[in-house]
Amino acid sequence: MKVNRKLAVYGLSLATSAMLLASCETIQNTSNTTKGAVIGTTAGAGIGALIGSKAGNTAIGAIAGAAIGGAAGTLIGKRMDKQAKEIENTVAGAEVEQVGEGILVKFDSGILFDFNSTALKSNAKSNIAKLVETLNKEPDTEILVLGHTDNVGTLAANQKVSEGRAKAVRDYAVAQGLASSRIRTEGKNYSEPIASNDTEEGRALNRRVEIVIVASKKMQEEAKRMANQ
Repeated sequence: MKVNRKLAVYGLSLATSAMLLASCETIQNTSNTTKGAVIGTTAGAGIGALIGSKAGNTAIGAIAGAAIGGAAGTLIGKRMDKQAKEIENTVAGAEVEQVGEGILVKFDSGILFDFNSTALKSNAKSNIAKLVETLNKEPDTEILVLGHTDNVGTLAANQKVSEGRAKAVRDYAVAQGLASSRIRTEGKNYSEPIASNDTEEGRALNRRVEIVIVASKKMQEEAKRMANQ
């Protein structure tokens, strides 16, 4: 397991913040295999962060969309850093990346599922149960589970598998005590590759489940109050 925490830059000028925001808005139009993506937002100040090539555009957009920046964003970032470290230490097989005010947890699909299956392996259930224990220590976060496949087979078949795998993770997490209102899922089929589908190694990297953790509105408002004290 590996945590890769990127630097978040606070206190940007309004002009720089606007430029970062524009970069964020164009993420969906860039190549999924681009080495990095700039995330920007403004909330009196700005936040910039890089996610490298480990996440699909939906994960990047979720983290960018939940960022509020400024002193409040810094407080949220510290809480996320603590949770990312705990996930690293307790959840086997998870690759964890804390980016500013969000966390990306990635599992290769082979860790969670047999090939072309949507049934969780027994070890996967243990990993998800451990993840839920940590998530419940910060009840004011929201979770997005994204299923991804390689491009072998039809679009319809891959869409079904990607949706089924994301739902399997969600359902088991809820069964382990995670509030259903906190978690939602999306199946992305092979639309957001992080590697080339021309090689088996690349296809294996693309078969993955991404779990995005961001602050809820309640956590954001609490952080704003604390920042203004």
